[in-house]
Amino acid sequence: MLTTYQGRCHCGAVTFEAELDLTQSTYRCNCSICSRTRFWPAVAREQGFRLLSGQSELTEYVFHSKKNLHYFCRHCGVRAFGIGTETPIGKMYGVNLGCLDGVSQETLAALPITYIDGRNDNWLTPPQFTAHL
Repeated sequence: MLTTYQGRCHCGAVTFEAELDLTQSTYRCNCSICSRTRFWPAVAREQGFRLLSGQSELTEYVFHSKKNLHYFCRHCGVRAFGIGTETPIGKMYGVNLGCLDGVSQETLAALPITYIDGRNDNWLTPPQFTAHL
């Protein structure tokens, strides 16, 4: 069931709302950027994400395949969301679960996770080691 969540970066310069179904899988990826930033997203469809404030406070980072857009607050450095441009569902937003307001630790601990082997561009098979993700 889709629920609208409010979220923000650490300093509050970037705020958003996203329609997420937290009964669906969240994702942990072992690629270089996700593992270094500890990014843990849930997926919002394009029409289900709204940047409320802070567009000018975002820094965009694109690497490797140039298929995904990574955004960071230029003040606090938090990666609140990213945009997947070539996915099976089309353009989508990866919303960092750690940036959602009002989601309890108990709720986060119970979320389903799909592990992705982005390090080896093997999107269909989980990586051998996942406990550190």
